[in-house]
Amino acid sequence: MGLDSRDYYRPSGGFSFFPPMIKNLLIINVAVYFLQLIAETLSFGGVPGWYLMNHYFALNPISGFDGNGVSFNFQIWQLLTYQFMHGDFMHIFFNMLMMWMFGIEIENIMGSQKFLLFYILSGLGAGMLQLLGAPLLSDSLGYTIGASGAVYGIMIAFAMYFPDRYVMFSFLIPVKAKYLITFLIVIEFISVREPSFVAHLAHIGGALTALIFILIDRRKQINVNRMFRNFKKPGSNPFRPRYQKKPANDYDVEEAKFYDINNKPSDEEVNQDEIDKILDKISQSGYQGLSDREKRILFEASKKK
Repeated sequence: MGLDSRDYYRPSGGFSFFPPMIKNLLIINVAVYFLQLIAETLSFGGVPGWYLMNHYFALNPISGFDGNGVSFNFQIWQLLTYQFMHGDFMHIFFNMLMMWMFGIEIENIMGSQKFLLFYILSGLGAGMLQLLGAPLLSDSLGYTIGASGAVYGIMIAFAMYFPDRYVMFSFLIPVKAKYLITFLIVIEFISVREPSFVAHLAHIGGALTALIFILIDRRKQINVNRMFRNFKKPGSNPFRPRYQKKPANDYDVEEAKFYDINNKPSDEEVNQDEIDKILDKISQSGYQGLSDREKRILFEASKKK
């Protein structure tokens, strides 16, 4: 399989139509939705199953009472579980469609592990803003469910990575991503005070969290693999810069790394099997996860095309 036939080198398309994390998220969301449908047919001690699911797994307000006069039951885990619940078929259908449409290329750029972290953090940011901001804007509070906040985060990422890519607005009108996503965010800000069943603050929270994540990633290059490795080490801090203090009079200088493009790897070193392994590694952990040797091999191979 040549480089030109690999999705990794197609700037106008994703590397895979169903990258692993997108596929897993789709499966989990659909499975939870079916559990909700089953819960609607059940009752426990006279309490409807759907009510119990909302009471324990939807994002409950911190204080107040629901429509039955029962105190809301906020629990910290609801900031995660609410992201996988949906209100009806159209709710989950459009959320999953948008996640797939905009998310496939984002996962292939970030790698699966970083994409999952990005997705969950966008949902957490959405939930936090909804949780803290909604009581300031309205006296009528309710449960929050849905992946919309995380999906808005994915759309922000798409607009930042592919600002001039045309997407179909309402499946009819081609509009550049940067204009379409900006328009949708402006609508959310305008609608935030309007009484509705839409959690506009959650959409804004997901978008803002995604914006911050990508800006930090561009500057610091978040390495999820390193974070997980550091978490496993006793007493380690995964966010601490990896350096050691040296005496004030120690002036050791590390020589800068560079690629000598005239010093090409041998033909035996650059073989198609190894290139395929490198490309598979990119899909899992992103380009920044490659070693210097792997980057050099990929660079030399791309020049042959």
